Amino acid sequence: MPFIGVGLHVLVALFFAIHAIRNGQPMYWLLILFMFPLLGSIVYFAAVYLPGSRLQRGAQRTVAAAARSLDPGRELREARAALEGTPTAQNQMRLAQALLEAGQPAEAAQAFETCLKGPFASDAEIKFGAARAWLESGQAARAVAHLQAIRNEQPGFRADQLSLLLARALAADGQQDAARSEFENGLHRFGSFEAHAEYAIWALERGDQDLAQKLQADIDKLTRAWNRHTRELNAPVLRRLQSAQARR
Repeated sequence: MPFIGVGLHVLVALFFAIHAIRNGQPMYWLLILFMFPLLGSIVYFAAVYLPGSRLQRGAQRTVAAAARSLDPGRELREARAALEGTPTAQNQMRLAQALLEAGQPAEAAQAFETCLKGPFASDAEIKFGAARAWLESGQAARAVAHLQAIRNEQPGFRADQLSLLLARALAADGQQDAARSEFENGLHRFGSFEAHAEYAIWALERGDQDLAQKLQADIDKLTRAWNRHTRELNAPVLRRLQSAQARR
């Protein structure tokens, strides 16, 4: 029995080591994981894996939404003040994110681009934020460029979210065949509600009612067992889907 326990520790460490390599984490994580399989795996899970997971991102969105409802402009005010008081790259990134969440994508895009001119020039998280901002500000081509760069440099980075954002950006840039291919790729790889919904929105906007109806049938199956919390997390995409349906 002890050997089974040791084996499981090593397998878990190996899983996290593969994750570290695919996501461009520093190589010292490999040393930690294999020298201390159990403790190293726990630390890696808490410090790297969980913060990037969909569960954690969902929790962060919920907390952020609650805070914005109480004082919508607070984070943006504090981010501006922090950058003015201490003009660091971290505070610049905080301001960029705050601008994006406050519905000011054009200014957010410029702030993200400023972050990419220093030591964080290859940071995938910043590039992803910049891509979101450029897409929301109507400059889809710049969003596509950032997303394709992330995929080339770090193929495992937010693979599901990147695929959907890239598909939307390609569609907004007029590359409809490439967008369809990317939507199909996201649907087959991840099969999430968001993948179905974004593809259905695209199909409705293109006037492809057959595809939209097929996707809606799958969406109905996925959402049937949702609880209130899950529905609230996915409310923005649901509203966009319902809006696209109302226009047809």
